[in-house]
Amino acid sequence: MIVAFSISPGSTDEHGGVSGAVAEIVRAVRESGLPNETNSMFTNIEGDWDEVMAVVKRCVAIASAGSTRVGLVLKADIRPGYVGQLASKVEHVEAHLGKDS
Repeated sequence: MIVAFSISPGSTDEHGGVSGAVAEIVRAVRESGLPNETNSMFTNIEGDWDEVMAVVKRCVAIASAGSTRVGLVLKADIRPGYVGQLASKVEHVEAHLGKDS
């Protein structure tokens, strides 16, 4: 499965920023060893249900450590038997775009 998630802790610094907390969350995702990528809006992670949800739960705990309120947005693509979808889904789209050139 692939899960795209975004965690929004309450502000954690005097300027209302959350980038430090988000960096710790991304660090936990990367340390999980599961395939992942982060963009400006979401972090995507691929693995089986229990692996992925354990990482999301850990990330929520990290965000909660410095904040009294945490928002979580999660979208899942559950497709048993498929792996490597973080890259191959994009490759399929790019292949279609190449046909249009």
